[in-house]
Amino acid sequence: MNQQINRLTKLVLDMNTNKMTRVIWISTFVLLSACSQQKEVTHTPTPVHVTAVTSGPGAAAIVTTGVVAAADEAKLSFKVGGVIQRIAVREGEQVKAGQVLAELIPTEINAQLSQAQQMNDKAQRDVERGERLYADQVIALSQLEDLRTQAKVAAAQLQAASFNQGYARIVAPSAGTIMRKLAEEHELVGPAQPILMLGAREKGFVVRAALSDRDAVQLHVGDVATIRMDAFPAKEFAGKLSEVGGAAQVENGLFPIEVKFDSVTENLVSGLVAQLSIQPQQATSQSLLYVPTGAVVSGIGHKANIFVLSNEGNQSVAKRREIEVAFFARDQVAVRSGVQAGEQVITDGALYLSDGEHVSVQAQ
Repeated sequence: MNQQINRLTKLVLDMNTNKMTRVIWISTFVLLSACSQQKEVTHTPTPVHVTAVTSGPGAAAIVTTGVVAAADEAKLSFKVGGVIQRIAVREGEQVKAGQVLAELIPTEINAQLSQAQQMNDKAQRDVERGERLYADQVIALSQLEDLRTQAKVAAAQLQAASFNQGYARIVAPSAGTIMRKLAEEHELVGPAQPILMLGAREKGFVVRAALSDRDAVQLHVGDVATIRMDAFPAKEFAGKLSEVGGAAQVENGLFPIEVKFDSVTENLVSGLVAQLSIQPQQATSQSLLYVPTGAVVSGIGHKANIFVLSNEGNQSVAKRREIEVAFFARDQVAVRSGVQAGEQVITDGALYLSDGEHVSVQAQ
């Protein structure tokens, strides 16, 4: 067609006609050419990807960061003060129940026990002698009772000294891991001063974190949680909320919480950073509809626009739809109204569509 018009145009130019006639002929040929090209243009559907609308939790998950710790961490110390003779373990070492972990130099404690033993023996002899004198009516009954009282006091002091000797060393109350060593050998320590931190293995591990009052009041013990750690990037752990603080921490005004792992096969250690995602009870008792974040093409406030796939005859058409947004959750949008479960929303390619435009659904 274009070649024919070009030949006719050349013919007109060669014709012995006036200038005005030539312009009219050329304009006519140009219009005919444009009409011919317009008829040859075809509209191809825009390729898009779609995703079905799904149901999900009725409330946003509470997300925070915490630290992994043994569920049962005990600060171990000596009952009496003294000089540390030996610390038999290192940080990170696995220990068994009943294993001796540290000892004091026993010289002073043994001397105190020996002194208490001598005082107890003397008091018993005094009672025996007093009973004979009382039988011979040499002393009064009140004097004999005083001797018996002194004997009881001496026996109690011996018991206390013997008890203290038993706590001049630290014994592991259960199997676990030495989390921290807080003192060194030959160091002078006071009574009840922490020496070692032991994390018991049988109680498992928890994630300790803190929340604002707005988030804390939504949670209850038993709420389901998801735990992720950079140390295990390909693993997602399940857990449950085991503790919610009844009062805010003085230093920061946040409420402490603990999430306990359901089960752990990896070799966890205290101090790992963990990301928590906790589902409040409202999230499980109610449900909302969810669409991918990539489906939203525009929005303001709680209103947004998406494209829903519609069928008109044998063709697929993109229909603009307004939705009411409840909240954003990671890569999804929770929707209060505007769509129905199972409807197909357009994701990839949605930004380039207009309402009513024909589309071609591509395989994912």
